[in-house]
Amino acid sequence: MKYAFVNGTILDGTKDMKPVRGMVVLVNDGTIVDLVQQDGADLTGYEVVDLAGGYLLPGLINLHVHLAASGKPPKPNEKPKDYKKLFNVLTKSRIAMAIFQRQGDQSARTALMSGVTTLRTVGGILDFDGKTRDKVMAGKLDGPRILSANTAVSVPGGHFAGSLATEARTPAEAAANVRQIAATKPDLIKLMITGGVMDASEEGEPGVLRMPPDFVKAACDEAHLLGYKVAAHVESPEGVRVALENGVDTIEHGAKPDEEILKLFKERGAADICTSSPALPYAEFALSESNSPEIGKINGKIVMDGVIDCAKACLANDIPVGLGSDVGCPFITNYNFWRELYYFQKYCGVSSAFALYSATLGNAQIAGIDNITGSIKPGKSADLIVMDGNPLEDLTVLRNVRLVMLRGKLYKDLKYKKMPAVDALLDKYM
Repeated sequence: MKYAFVNGTILDGTKDMKPVRGMVVLVNDGTIVDLVQQDGADLTGYEVVDLAGGYLLPGLINLHVHLAASGKPPKPNEKPKDYKKLFNVLTKSRIAMAIFQRQGDQSARTALMSGVTTLRTVGGILDFDGKTRDKVMAGKLDGPRILSANTAVSVPGGHFAGSLATEARTPAEAAANVRQIAATKPDLIKLMITGGVMDASEEGEPGVLRMPPDFVKAACDEAHLLGYKVAAHVESPEGVRVALENGVDTIEHGAKPDEEILKLFKERGAADICTSSPALPYAEFALSESNSPEIGKINGKIVMDGVIDCAKACLANDIPVGLGSDVGCPFITNYNFWRELYYFQKYCGVSSAFALYSATLGNAQIAGIDNITGSIKPGKSADLIVMDGNPLEDLTVLRNVRLVMLRGKLYKDLKYKKMPAVDALLDKYM
């Protein structure tokens, strides 16, 4: 199909983006082919899409997603889940596996309908994420472009070990696990280097180092040898240092860095992926709202402060900072990525334009796909979203996307299931 987007304001996704009016974006065969002056433009053969004063942006890119979960909050007095036990039960039942595969497929579709045209999964059930990715690519499922890590690599007692991650007991086994994951044809490798809020057993230890440095090096060396970048769950300064010293390419979450850590970021050419969303409910909600124990609130505050401190320090030192919402954590839904941009502005002090850039071209650059997507430029994939309000003035307009286009396919009926109670609670803390 050939489309011409007219009567709108273009925000192109670049760092210095300014509103552009009076131009037409031409799309042919899934690619942006030109931007031309609207007055006098020959649109013969194009289906004209009248934006009626709306704003046209590149599709959003979410760099930290777990498709297997929906973000459903815990119930009052709910016992902590034994994810390893659940995984063992799941993988023995074809019916259960089919249900979770369907959940991942639905999560992907919901993300697309909310304006996320590309996402990166960083830890999932076996190779389910890759299967969802392949369905999208084959045209069998409406979903975003997916960069999939499939399952991650952890250690016994480590973050999501035995469920969303394998368990390596030696450096050699860590490298072997990377090879096993590579056989499922992922797009990147994910390591679980430290613990997190959900599995901390004591106050003040959400980022305790779980994976020894030699394990990290063995896994990174093997991944790089096979041509993969490595993302790592890290929530403490010690963990960040170990990750960067031993080859990790992106720090997921982060912690307050010192000068040595900032130097390592630059030497490695590594990026920080800011994820304010998952810690906020633990840190900010009343315990009666989060249904978390007191330890969760304490550790959530530690993690949230660390995530923000890491992002702000990296920004101040010209280290790339990307955005991811950690979809699947409690209260973090597949359709609320726009909140991560809002938090980035609120807590890190960036402009609306920079937040938009970070979630589009900036994230594309970190993911290594900026030659494909991330900005409105001739030759790039037609990954576009439209909303009625101006996000440069108010990022919350991103919660109501009117149109989505991915690879030139236009979606107008953007229906997906929401969680009104979750949204109302999150809105309370904006």
